[in-house]
Amino acid sequence: MPLECLEFGNIFTQEGQQAAQNPLLESRVMPQRRLLRYLLLGALGLIAGVAALAFAIAIEPKVSAVLIALFSPGLKLAELMAPETHKSIAWTFSWFLRIAIAGNAVFYFAIFGLLAYLADRRRSN
Repeated sequence: MPLECLEFGNIFTQEGQQAAQNPLLESRVMPQRRLLRYLLLGALGLIAGVAALAFAIAIEPKVSAVLIALFSPGLKLAELMAPETHKSIAWTFSWFLRIAIAGNAVFYFAIFGLLAYLADRRRSN
């Protein structure tokens, strides 16, 4: 006896149709997977950090240190933490840039993470 003649009903609630998307569970702005979200925020933070550092270095002689520290805290952090060893200028400058870029990237990652959290929270309400 073939199985088609038994006429079992579909056990899934969608009855063969595609399930409706729940807007509370999915975000169109950010991917739902945490790793992808953190990678995206990290990449955006790194790009914004490098751009802020380049902008801050260009306008540093014209603007007060407080204003520079507001949008590029990595620059001021690097000025405080740069190693003062008697190595080459290239070695010292490379560490200065690493510290400044990492500081700015963490700063902007935190800002973008907070904005993404607030956007998701607002969307769920």
